[in-house]
Amino acid sequence: MGTVFAAPAEMDDAHAFWITDIGVGKILSEPLPSLRADEVRVRALYSGVSRGTESLVFRGSVPRSEWTRMRAPHQAGDFPGPVKYGYASAGVVEDGPAELVGRSVFCLYPHQDRYVVPAADVHALPEGLDPRRAILAANLETAINGIWDAGIGCGDRIAVVGAGTVGCLVAWLAARVPGCEVQLIDPDPAKARVAAALGIEFAGPEQARGDVDVAFHTSGAPGGLVTALGLAGFESTVVEMSWYGSATVPLPLGGGFHSQRLTLRSSQVGSVPADRRARWSRARRLDLALRLLVDERLDVLLTGEAPFTELPQLMTRLAGSPSGVLCQVIRYD
Repeated sequence: MGTVFAAPAEMDDAHAFWITDIGVGKILSEPLPSLRADEVRVRALYSGVSRGTESLVFRGSVPRSEWTRMRAPHQAGDFPGPVKYGYASAGVVEDGPAELVGRSVFCLYPHQDRYVVPAADVHALPEGLDPRRAILAANLETAINGIWDAGIGCGDRIAVVGAGTVGCLVAWLAARVPGCEVQLIDPDPAKARVAAALGIEFAGPEQARGDVDVAFHTSGAPGGLVTALGLAGFESTVVEMSWYGSATVPLPLGGGFHSQRLTLRSSQVGSVPADRRARWSRARRLDLALRLLVDERLDVLLTGEAPFTELPQLMTRLAGSPSGVLCQVIRYD
């Protein structure tokens, strides 16, 4: 891990959020490196907290077997900590190649107020995309991968179990496929308002329609996966998009699991699905996500905003079970 300084910030210092110990976060200052010809310096405007993954990291629940595979693109330090982790930053280029200076960009960078990265690692925002909404890009990439992994087609009946940020984005994408009947399922009735704003049908687990062609599970709770398995029709696919870290998840794979000939498939954003890998790079997928985010309806997913200075205390709350929080926005003043 590089040296981290907690001294008062100088002109060329940056402030970054570090998980210094399990369940402990601090904002520390560190020097900004000198800018090279192929790099940019970005001043952050907003970053987003990916609650599921970042809570597991904050609680020290990343299993040792995944320490290498779970590294974020610009992570510093190592699991379980000290570690600087995150991957949803939107800001303005302060210095670098002339064509990028002054442009609003997205970068898969941790929570930090200013940073230097290769110019190839920032993505200019398309016209009409608010930088605040751009922090949804990483979650939308996850949703895009889930749609690809499921192989859904016109007219499919689809259930999405779990109305968190990723689940809402999966349902929103699936509802754009012609003829698809999409139902977003969550035990929290307050999520019905979010579903309505996105133009998606909502139901509680007891009212959900079964016999679906594809069921996505995004709730992060093992009980949600049980619900998704119960909604799947004959020879249909259940796409598991939740990640449980080091937790063991029991599943009822007796009953109708075999007689229904169900397929349980994992989906994870780290790799483009094999059937698209020849033509789709991760950069192309991210560009697609940014273009799709030019839709003001998605602002309903930005349910909280707090200044960067409050992030250490905020992460403690988010790593618990706060109700009503979808994508937590961090603002840099």
